[in-house]
Amino acid sequence: MTTPLRAKNIIAVASGKGGVGKTWFSITLAHLMARTGRRIALFDGDIGLANVDVQLGLTPKNDLGNVFAGKCSLKDAITPYPQGGFDVLAGRSGSTSLASLGPERMQPVAAQLVALATEYDMIIIDLGAGIEQHVQFMSSLASRVVVIVTDEPTSLTDAYAFIKLCLSKPNPPSIGVVVNQAASQREGEKTFITISRACENFLKTTPELLGIVRKDNKVKDAIRAQSSLIEKAPHTTAASDVAVISVKLLTGR
Repeated sequence: MTTPLRAKNIIAVASGKGGVGKTWFSITLAHLMARTGRRIALFDGDIGLANVDVQLGLTPKNDLGNVFAGKCSLKDAITPYPQGGFDVLAGRSGSTSLASLGPERMQPVAAQLVALATEYDMIIIDLGAGIEQHVQFMSSLASRVVVIVTDEPTSLTDAYAFIKLCLSKPNPPSIGVVVNQAASQREGEKTFITISRACENFLKTTPELLGIVRKDNKVKDAIRAQSSLIEKAPHTTAASDVAVISVKLLTGR
């Protein structure tokens, strides 16, 4: 596989397993970063199962399906999300042809994304779940990867597999872990210790704990309303927890 270029201001959000709140986290993170006055773009890298536009109630004129088909450039696929003050590069849901794209087809779009990063303060890639080739490829564009986990055993094992693959590549990105849907701060710390020990024992490395996001019913309400949590309930528990993480990522601490 050809190794693509990498941009210092691209963050990839991964999970290994689906259903752990990765897309919701990516949207919330983008919105919080945009509130600081920075120019932010959210790239839906869940090729074939894209849903960022659905969660935000957007109807993009162009999406990544058009970009990969050569019908428009990546810049032409930018859809503003005015309520959040950030831009969205929407994927295309239900496209098996996109899900099976090889590195050769992805390379030109990856190059456009890295070039586009010069026009933003931060680009967030919402990766697909799993460890498929296109997920690995898109993650290699990022200088930092945020891995979302929950206390479910399958979430932890799949996240470990993703981290292992990332670290096996030349010049691996910085990896941090976010524990989502935690019953409490203490329970979240226990979950992190589980994956941290596995990484220490078998990979001889310790991922950074970026933060713990506590379980919050307002998250489901925002998703049902097809809006960002920061628009719907900016002062709720989950929003506050992601805000702390966003500061860490923006400041590099």
